[in-house]
Amino acid sequence: MDWGLHERKEGAMIVELRTYRLKAGCCEAFLEAFRAKSMPAHAEIGMKIAGPWVSLEEPDTFFFMRGFPDMESREPMKAKFYEGELWKRELEAQLMPMIVSYEVVLVEMREDGVKWT
Repeated sequence: MDWGLHERKEGAMIVELRTYRLKAGCCEAFLEAFRAKSMPAHAEIGMKIAGPWVSLEEPDTFFFMRGFPDMESREPMKAKFYEGELWKRELEAQLMPMIVSYEVVLVEMREDGVKWT
């Protein structure tokens, strides 16, 4: 599937802008596990993370960005995370019950356009 209306720009990457709305009172526990376990697992696979940032207006809503080198690597990298032991044996059961909803918007941006962790 062709995701773009134009050629990929030099130095650009594919980024998911992710918004999560959590059940009341779950944000601290969710983000603790996200920072301690999910972010390092993403980094091991080669995905880049910026954030997370908690909404000032809605304390149970947070945002983060997940970056991929290109569109072709996105699905295989996601599969490696979501089919991996950490997700299947621990994080899925821990984190999914806390989520009310989430939204993902795909954009293309320069890799140096944000400070990645």
